[in-house]
Amino acid sequence: MAHYRRVGHVPPKRHTQHRHSEGGDDGQRLYFEELMGEEGFSSDSSLLYHREIPSAIVDSQAWDLPDASTTPNHPLKPRHLKLHELFPKEAWAETDVVTGRRLILGNADVRLSYVVSAADSPLYRNATGDEIVYVESGSATVETVFGTLSAEDGDYVVIPASTTHRWLPTGDQPLRAYAIEATGHVAPPKRYLSRYGQFLEHAPYCERDLHGPDEPLQADGTDVEVLVKHRGSRGITGTRMTYARHPFDVVGWDGCLYPFTFSVHDFEPITGRVHQPPPAHQVFEGHNFVVCNFVPRKVDYHPLSIPVPYYHSNVDSDEVMFYCGGDYEARKGSGIGQGSVSVHPGGFAHGPQPGAYERSIGVEFFDELAVMVDTFRPLELGEGGLACEDPDYAWTWARGRA
Repeated sequence: MAHYRRVGHVPPKRHTQHRHSEGGDDGQRLYFEELMGEEGFSSDSSLLYHREIPSAIVDSQAWDLPDASTTPNHPLKPRHLKLHELFPKEAWAETDVVTGRRLILGNADVRLSYVVSAADSPLYRNATGDEIVYVESGSATVETVFGTLSAEDGDYVVIPASTTHRWLPTGDQPLRAYAIEATGHVAPPKRYLSRYGQFLEHAPYCERDLHGPDEPLQADGTDVEVLVKHRGSRGITGTRMTYARHPFDVVGWDGCLYPFTFSVHDFEPITGRVHQPPPAHQVFEGHNFVVCNFVPRKVDYHPLSIPVPYYHSNVDSDEVMFYCGGDYEARKGSGIGQGSVSVHPGGFAHGPQPGAYERSIGVEFFDELAVMVDTFRPLELGEGGLACEDPDYAWTWARGRA
């Protein structure tokens, strides 16, 4: 996130005295500077100025994480997961976006979860990597140590690792969220950026489409609990840390590392005379995975074009599609609809359902919305994925056999 932003009050020179400006006794007190940075002082960072010491904790207890066990996709087959079946309506009021997530798919590089929530989340910090949370529907205020973000249908909420934050659903509808948790960091694809980090002219989105906090967020409180997800000797584990003072005490910050939102509706699709490959739809990349979005767009306009995808084999990756809007032409007849996830693993040739190839000829526009994650190590099924699988999906391409 190499785009500089400055919010609130910061001193003219970094790593120098920054004192309270109210006068009186407080006028002599220093703010406490915190450097939040990636890759051991060698990558993007921001400087935050706290009213209180940000490392002052008074207790630390184990936090038992939701079930993170996984089951191999073996014997190998494509899968269809119906995420809308995971959360009955009567559970929404008691479910929050952090502790209510159910693991759908995961490997050592990335974990995909889903949640339907109407409850405020606790304060939370993921120290294992960045999070990209896609808002399928509903709306929320996301309070962070950097300030407040507003999120609504179609927004990606990108939260850097170790950012203390919480989710507050708003509006009359529950918040439906699809969480992509990286082991490491995420960024725009390098091919969209100049060598100094500016978006290039051919990029399908730019700096104007990224919305970070506009002002600091102040909150008071003592003995404030924060749930921390972090690395342990046996994998990912959790701790409940209790802070002496509320962590939302930052009076100002500046730098190139901060949470932001990006609306899928601001993604400008790249199209061509013939079918464009999935990298044309890419929006983010992480270690050993990429994130793409398929948005409403004009489709192939060669006179002999076939607008739906050609059949393809994911030789080096697993392909996961989350269908979150519109009418997905290539999947008609498969049972896939709003809230579905398809898993097409490496080693399996996949593509349009029977009949879609022919039906697409002459079509000029696709009204579809989907978020795709491609991983370069095999994914395993989480407990949530196993709980909502359509057992008939793998055989849908062969339904017309004699």
